[in-house]
Amino acid sequence: MIDLIFRRPIFMLAIVVMAQVMLLAYQVKGDHDVRLIRYWAVALVTPIERVGTWSTSKVGGAWSGYVGLHGARSENNQMRAELDQLRIRNRELESQAAEAQRLNAILGFRDAHPEAQMLAAQVIGSSADPTSHTLFINRGDHDHVRLNLGVITSEGVVGKIVEVLPNTSQVLLINDKDSGVGAMFAATRTHGVVKGSGDPDPRMEYVVNDEKVTEGDAIVTSGEDHIFPKDLPIGTVRAANAGSPFQVIRVQPAARLDRLEDVIVLLTQQQLTPLKPAASASSTTPAPATTGNGAASSGANSTGATAAATKPAGAAGPQN
Repeated sequence: MIDLIFRRPIFMLAIVVMAQVMLLAYQVKGDHDVRLIRYWAVALVTPIERVGTWSTSKVGGAWSGYVGLHGARSENNQMRAELDQLRIRNRELESQAAEAQRLNAILGFRDAHPEAQMLAAQVIGSSADPTSHTLFINRGDHDHVRLNLGVITSEGVVGKIVEVLPNTSQVLLINDKDSGVGAMFAATRTHGVVKGSGDPDPRMEYVVNDEKVTEGDAIVTSGEDHIFPKDLPIGTVRAANAGSPFQVIRVQPAARLDRLEDVIVLLTQQQLTPLKPAASASSTTPAPATTGNGAASSGANSTGATAAATKPAGAAGPQN
């Protein structure tokens, strides 16, 4: 109780002194006519405001960064999904463009050879046996496909029909070990036989060592196998080495046998002659008179007779 009474005047004195100081601070003016109490108030409040501003900016920045990062992640996921869809669409368009290009090549080849009967077909499967080079097409007996018909592309020879089903057929490729195609060099007209060996590259056999063969020489069909018309591209010479008794010639096929999707079935062995320009068609030389289908039959018989006459006696095409 005594301490409380003793301290009370001191407390009152402190309040009085503080009031006087505040009154003097209010009355005293410093530079720029600013009262001293204002300087004190600013000095007291400024650190608190700085702390508050710093805390608010940090918290606000962290929150906005979190929200922004969350939005960026969502946007990134959305863009990834759109990119995947665009990639899929791009692959579809590339596939359609490639298919259109293949079909255009087949159509152009067909238009260039209107004299021959052809049938376009799609490859629907291939043999599961790694030692067998065969494939299946979506044409069969219902499409008038028969055994030993030639199969080609606009680039070159593919193989021949070895099995016919109602709606599908099996094709033996020229690089199969059981295949054989009558062939000759396009430049020298030297004959031989292109046979498969089971490897991607077939071989041209029965060419003597004295025959000059260089890499890149073109090889075409000879027509002696009675499957393919004459002068269809088979491929080019990849390598040639002397052997016993004939050269060992590796052939690079003209057709991409490992990427076949669309092929052409030759329904006849009609010689393929490119369509002549319109100028030559209007020649003044009169054509021999023909009557109905007899002309076509006569032309086909004369072609067969010519092929038989040019074949050496005793020669036979490869029997596969």
